[in-house]
Amino acid sequence: MAQYTQKMNADPNFSIRDVLEEDLERVLRINESAVPAVSSIDLSQMQWFAQNAAYFRVSVFEDVVAAFLIGMRPGTSYQSVNYRWFCENYADFGYVDRIAVHEDARRYGLATRMYRDFDASLPATVEVMTCEVNIRPPNESSMRFHERYGFHQVGSQHTEGGSKEVALLEKKRPL
Repeated sequence: MAQYTQKMNADPNFSIRDVLEEDLERVLRINESAVPAVSSIDLSQMQWFAQNAAYFRVSVFEDVVAAFLIGMRPGTSYQSVNYRWFCENYADFGYVDRIAVHEDARRYGLATRMYRDFDASLPATVEVMTCEVNIRPPNESSMRFHERYGFHQVGSQHTEGGSKEVALLEKKRPL
């Protein structure tokens, strides 16, 4: 990606498309570089998302994956305690499980574009988008992003054996 930085500065032309099997190793590297803002996973878990997530799309620049977003809907066997919290408290929702942007592609609005794309993929009857953001360790930039995007906190919980605490967030969608 670094080889594209100069060109991106001149013409940041990113596109969003569905993830491909051949993208998964790069997506995994982007994910792991974002830990602890996102949870660490392995390739088999990434493959599970590719097969089961309602939304798994990537942002690419000249065929190089620069960012990804994984979104879930109710009704899957996903065992995330945060996803399960939303399943127990909401009849329907669009859940952002994780999003990460490669360090060389930050500040191009990719997260905003991907959130908008996920939002647009949801049926009109879905009233809320949901996600969580780390409170401990704090992810202040993510919290600011979500607040600007219209999310507000509806709960919190400890995860990973108490080593993390997350703010559970929702954003009402216009119907």
